[in-house]
Amino acid sequence: MIERSMNMDFGIFTFGELSRNTRTGTALSPQQRLKEIIELAKLADQAGLAFLGLGEHHRRDFALSAPEIVLAAIARETSHLRLGTAVTVLSTQDPVRLFEQFATLDLISDGRAEIIAGRGAFVESYPLFGHKLEDYDALFDEKLRLLLELRDNARDNTTVQWSGTLTQSIPGMDIAPRPMQQKLPVWVGVGGTPASFSRAGRLGLPLFIALLSGPARFRHLVELYRESAAAAGHDAGALPVGAGGHFYTAPTSQQARDTFYPYYRAYFEQNMPRPVDHFPRSTFDAWTEPGGGLLVGSPQQVTEKLLEIHQTLGNTRYLAQIGLGGLPFAETARSIELLATEIMPAVNREVSAGLAGSRPGETLA
Repeated sequence: MIERSMNMDFGIFTFGELSRNTRTGTALSPQQRLKEIIELAKLADQAGLAFLGLGEHHRRDFALSAPEIVLAAIARETSHLRLGTAVTVLSTQDPVRLFEQFATLDLISDGRAEIIAGRGAFVESYPLFGHKLEDYDALFDEKLRLLLELRDNARDNTTVQWSGTLTQSIPGMDIAPRPMQQKLPVWVGVGGTPASFSRAGRLGLPLFIALLSGPARFRHLVELYRESAAAAGHDAGALPVGAGGHFYTAPTSQQARDTFYPYYRAYFEQNMPRPVDHFPRSTFDAWTEPGGGLLVGSPQQVTEKLLEIHQTLGNTRYLAQIGLGGLPFAETARSIELLATEIMPAVNREVSAGLAGSRPGETLA
């Protein structure tokens, strides 16, 4: 059973990709892309969105290999946005260093830091940092447990004692600095692997789902997550679920599709883990239809899709991946403004009303 929420918070995230324009063959420089990301964060903060996430990638066609540094810069330019990764490739990070960085970010931002940890669909960081792909899941599992140990010991103000297999051993040492928040939020970012949903549930951690297809295929996985949480003794109904995916909105559906398609095509043909030779308009249009995973259309159409996602998954957070494929700054900014001023209020009116007639507190089978 999936509990309905009385409200949903909204945010944006980006991988900072450096897509080449399909007509000119040019792309933004990393410097310009980072400056634009900071300006978009300021816009999102002023518009009342709740979260900004930055993805971690280690290829020349992305500007964000060190999201923690960019988040620290954004912290000084914003007041309300919660700031996190989407996602940290935890398997190839040192959990101790990661915790120190986010504790520092938490202090700089007055308690607004979060971590969304995942295994990563992009695998270039494994050889880059000396890890083996055959340890893909085992690395994540052990490093996640170490990260939680660090987080919980910081909360309890105790030293860390840890015996590692794929990680270092820590013989009762202090970890500094301690974050401002008593318990630094750690989410688990997942794709479609059932074992990942089960693990997040067993650990009692919030779940963030990357919706690369429609929500229907994730319903049973969210049920598995909550069943695993309950079996481990956690309050499954209280665990937050977030969802997010590719997003663009414009005043009309046709305008949104016509504007966004060339950039979305560039993203698929250049920046995916396995780029495709050609991404056809027919596939793009099909994905934007009801039930599809691509949220591109007018504010009304996007609102309807977000309500479908909420009704299916019971999520309390939605993160829009913005600016894909070299979409110009002005178009991205307008899309964020429509998300904040039209879509977010419309969704929350319906959610608060019980999604067109159901009473608050009802559950979804």
